[in-house]
Amino acid sequence: MDELYFAVTCSSNMNRSMEAHAFLAKKGFKVKSFGTGEKVKLPGTSADKPNVYEFGVPYDDIYKDLYKKDKPYYTQNGLLHMLDRNRRIKRCPERLQDSPEKFDVIITCEERVYDQVVEYFVSRRSTCNQPVHIVNIDIQDNHEEATIGAFLITDLVTKMTQSEDLDNDIDELLHNFEAKCHRPILNSIMFY
Repeated sequence: MDELYFAVTCSSNMNRSMEAHAFLAKKGFKVKSFGTGEKVKLPGTSADKPNVYEFGVPYDDIYKDLYKKDKPYYTQNGLLHMLDRNRRIKRCPERLQDSPEKFDVIITCEERVYDQVVEYFVSRRSTCNQPVHIVNIDIQDNHEEATIGAFLITDLVTKMTQSEDLDNDIDELLHNFEAKCHRPILNSIMFY
């Protein structure tokens, strides 16, 4: 079987998808990460004032912007550390719906993101009938859960790559994985 190509997605391509991207890349998997939201949103100094950026704004620019706004606050809440990690992995947050690439498996980190990915595939016309498995594992959007989620996603991806016939094996594989990780798993198959 050819090497599987994975995408990991969260809302803003900042925390959960990037942590999993880092883990998977270190293990040698073919992977990219994305967001699915309209904008990249990060917590601000108050709940009603998030920091909002366009997809495509470099992580380095976002890091410098937050550093300038309130270095102690963004150091304490871990955003500067997270952005520092992100800029070592890739240049900027990307939006899945804008990517021309075709993946074998898209893993989402939240049910809302899963719904956005499925909705995107339903709304577009299939051009080449290449199947893509969309799998969701709910991961809370905090640093600790992102790390736990990255381990879970790496475990799942490892099992997927060991399959001789993923299309045939995926239901049983996900059922066993769900029982092991004690988190509900959503999945569907869509077509490019």
